[in-house]
Amino acid sequence: MSKKQIATTKAPGAIGPYSQAVATGNWIYTSGQLGLDPETGALTEGVQEQTRQALSNIQAILEEAGASLDHVVKTTVFLKDMNDFAAVNEVYSTFFTEPYPARSAIEVARLPKDGLVEIEAVARKK
Repeated sequence: MSKKQIATTKAPGAIGPYSQAVATGNWIYTSGQLGLDPETGALTEGVQEQTRQALSNIQAILEEAGASLDHVVKTTVFLKDMNDFAAVNEVYSTFFTEPYPARSAIEVARLPKDGLVEIEAVARKK
């Protein structure tokens, strides 16, 4: 199995020993994306802005890999507080169209950089 590292400056760089994404065959697996602004490296303010930025980061990574959000088949959303579920959905629904990707949402004790939301995606290339 061969795998190719995907990297773009249009999304925050990895903050540990991992890739922004890896492509293997026709599949792209993104690492979890926080609501980090790629220009400043700072978290955006509030759960909706962090969701918007995390999804924009995923979009940039997928575009670097030759795909788009339309190619996403599965996402996992990690929430600091499940009470933010509706607010995250409000933003999430502006990035995806039907048929929506499969999705899991999980409340976690803590996220890197004390983020409020982290999202990862699996996409199939064109």
